[in-house]
Amino acid sequence: MAQPHAREVAEEVAKLNGVCVRPVALRRLDLVTGKEEIIDVPCGATLENKCPSCAKRNRQLRMAQCREGWHLAEEPVISPDAATEDQRWLIEFRADMQARRDAAAEDASDWDAVLVGLDEEINTAGMRGHVCGRTAPKRVRSTRRRQDAPDLPKRKMTSTTLGRTYESADGRVYRPSLFVTLTLPSYGRVRDGVPIDPETYDYGRAARDALHFSKLVDRFVQNLRRVAGYDVQYFASVEPQKRLAPHLHMAIRGTLPRAEVKQIAAATYHQVWWPPCDQVRFEGEHLPIWQDDVGYVDPDTGEVLLSWDQALDELDQDDTAEPLHVVRFGNQVDVKGVLAGTPNADQCIRYLSKYLTKSLGDNLNGRAQRKHAARFVEALRYEPCSPTCPNWLRYGVQPKGAKAGMAPGRCRSKAHNPEHLGYAGRRVLVSRKWSNKTLTEHKQDRRTWVLEALGQADEPTDPHRYVWRQVKPGDPDLVPIGVRLLRSVAERQRWRAHLRELEARANGQDPSATGEEVA
Repeated sequence: MAQPHAREVAEEVAKLNGVCVRPVALRRLDLVTGKEEIIDVPCGATLENKCPSCAKRNRQLRMAQCREGWHLAEEPVISPDAATEDQRWLIEFRADMQARRDAAAEDASDWDAVLVGLDEEINTAGMRGHVCGRTAPKRVRSTRRRQDAPDLPKRKMTSTTLGRTYESADGRVYRPSLFVTLTLPSYGRVRDGVPIDPETYDYGRAARDALHFSKLVDRFVQNLRRVAGYDVQYFASVEPQKRLAPHLHMAIRGTLPRAEVKQIAAATYHQVWWPPCDQVRFEGEHLPIWQDDVGYVDPDTGEVLLSWDQALDELDQDDTAEPLHVVRFGNQVDVKGVLAGTPNADQCIRYLSKYLTKSLGDNLNGRAQRKHAARFVEALRYEPCSPTCPNWLRYGVQPKGAKAGMAPGRCRSKAHNPEHLGYAGRRVLVSRKWSNKTLTEHKQDRRTWVLEALGQADEPTDPHRYVWRQVKPGDPDLVPIGVRLLRSVAERQRWRAHLRELEARANGQDPSATGEEVA
């Protein structure tokens, strides 16, 4: 039993060679040649505890994306492609169907279903957005700033995404940028990431701040652009502090005075206009009952609970209503100036991507911090995370899109997963004009480089040439996972040997002199 298991060693070797240990088997049918084969596709996991190889590749991809866009010297140009004949025909057909739906004298539900199908087909054909724009009315609240928030200066907007340049006495031009770190406020004194007094630590406020942290970041970017006077571009990552509260690292193209950035952080807030949830109406076994075609009702009186829209209507009609929660940044704001191509810039990029391969709840060290995490998760348990959260039933409100089977404390949202510690937003936040490339295009750049180094042509393939189907477990054509891992390891070793050979030839060395076998 002390001997290592062969299968575990195979997985370890696969990880060392950068091979995905959780490949997805897909059956590919070539419509041109008729050939059918099973191909392993990397799982694409972003976390080390799922697949270290895929997580490492994704981290390196994000680092390349950050590096390319941080200090751009030329304005990125994003122009949509011209519409094709098929796309224009689809829009004309959609217009014809809309006219027939409007002319329908009786029930138009069948026509509505046709329009929904056409809208999906329009998006599938390579057009984004909805042809009719926003169809549902948007609730609008007063945009008047809170009295307890300082005012911010506002500059006239210029149509650019590039920051200012500075010229030194010797004629050298510098284009500095910023690296900003933002944190949430204090909820109580902590030592080594653990509250000194858990009884006085404000877990409730910490939980709500984590749930709405992504909205606060959006507000910060809006205020940043108003003050800067140009379309500020950013690359940011969200990671947990030792106390388990999320905080933000943001690379910003261009520069602002440090005092202004700190002023923007102090003046940024987000108000959560949701129904009140400070009074528990249903808990334990005493829970609302679902009735078909009615919704959830009070088990004692049979009264139908307020729907989500009705609860918001009551909130809108109350002139004295206060927001459910107001989330702000804390006093700790760190602002650094960064120059392109310096060791400091590389260090910041590594720091931005440091925790991208780990879940928010991975870094729990010691028994005290695990207990702290358990208390934090318990505080999150009955907090509503979104309009569709089942926890609203606990406070007498039906969630948006309510359905049978909902129960408070059993929300399946990402925010209530202990691994995410209340933060349900994206871990990596990238503005649209950061590098003028999508993540898929960055992947293609890496693929092109590898193929060129191996001496293979990177020929574009017709996306409609192949038909892909997932292989079900137990398929007689599917070989065991161990064999598939060994084949992938052997293929990866051949690639690396070929790359070493090309590198040796480029340096004027004899590949055979290294004593390595070249495939």
